[in-house]
Amino acid sequence: MTTFASSGPATPTAPMGWLARAEHWLDSKGKAAWIAAMVLAFVFVWPVGLALLAYMIWSGKMTCKNKRMSRNLHVSRSTGNSAFDAYKADTLRRLEEEQENFEAFLQRLRDARDKAEFDQFMEDRARAAAAPEAADDTEKA
Repeated sequence: MTTFASSGPATPTAPMGWLARAEHWLDSKGKAAWIAAMVLAFVFVWPVGLALLAYMIWSGKMTCKNKRMSRNLHVSRSTGNSAFDAYKADTLRRLEEEQENFEAFLQRLRDARDKAEFDQFMEDRARAAAAPEAADDTEKA
């Protein structure tokens, strides 16, 4: 009877070393590599793809980095200088108000353009409807 003798002690961290290297490699390639790995895992071995998806969501690798949210986190941080903090808060409030006004202005421009296009469409439609009627009137006369 033969027995299997291992050459060294079994280490439970060996697979984690491999997984850590794979994670580091995917991180260095970016979010696209994570998505590609997940899609390939779903295609070939769906439970692995599901596990990758769960890991990516749990670890925060698939979260969106919202610029407004991160900006608001920096806004609330105090510098310790109350005069500067008040100036910064006032300036940021003014800039946000200007941004809202500009976005409203752009919306009014889009609405005006849409109305002009719709009015042109209605004029063309009325002109096209009037042209056959004029032709019918000339044939009857």
